[in-house]
Amino acid sequence: MRKPPFYKSFLNSLSGALWMLKSERNFQVEIIGLLVNVCLIVFLKLNATDAALILIVSFAVLSLEVLNTAIEKICDFIQPEFDERIKIIKDIAAGAVLLMTFGAICVAILVYWNYLF
Repeated sequence: MRKPPFYKSFLNSLSGALWMLKSERNFQVEIIGLLVNVCLIVFLKLNATDAALILIVSFAVLSLEVLNTAIEKICDFIQPEFDERIKIIKDIAAGAVLLMTFGAICVAILVYWNYLF
């Protein structure tokens, strides 16, 4: 099987990201969180290191949400009917997003604390 040209791979990736934005409520909420953080970075004039930390954890949450959705879609394809084992797999994937979100909140508190107080 031949690899597609780079631009096609890029367009496929972009298509996946746009699908997430149109279809997944949690992803939409997390995008709002990213936009709030970008505004705070500009408004509070964060230094480059602090801004990078905020952006890294924000994009980590978004990336895990994409992986979580991919796992859920694969599970739904493999087993359309309810299955306790599939539920556990989905719960574990969602738990990864939750843990990263808690970590991102901790980083945000540590970074923004110095700029707000």
